[in-house]
Amino acid sequence: MPGLLAAAERHLRIGPADALADAVTRSYLDDGRCVGWYGPPAPGWQVAIDAERADAPVPPALARRFGAGDFWARWTRAECCCKLADVPVVAWWRRYGLGTPYDGAAIWRTLRLADLVVTVGFAPTR
Repeated sequence: MPGLLAAAERHLRIGPADALADAVTRSYLDDGRCVGWYGPPAPGWQVAIDAERADAPVPPALARRFGAGDFWARWTRAECCCKLADVPVVAWWRRYGLGTPYDGAAIWRTLRLADLVVTVGFAPTR
């Protein structure tokens, strides 16, 4: 898994949602674009991604609750972990805020890709 995370940029594509329909997993952006994961199969592991525009304004209510510093990186990591754990984001917030559990089985990498913040995460298959 560390090799896939280290090379994540090579396995991500940005484009219209219909052009990325064959991606292993996708994240949809508020501006109509989509980010898709095209990495090779990883037997025994599930993959999730989450992406947000790096320059998007942080919603004021969320900034008050979680702080605005490094918000989109923290947000995409939490969303990725929610997807991997199959936990609703509201339940995640109650337990971890926008943090990630240090004892969890998920591994992830957060990176900048063009004008986006993207987190790619893996966890053992449920």
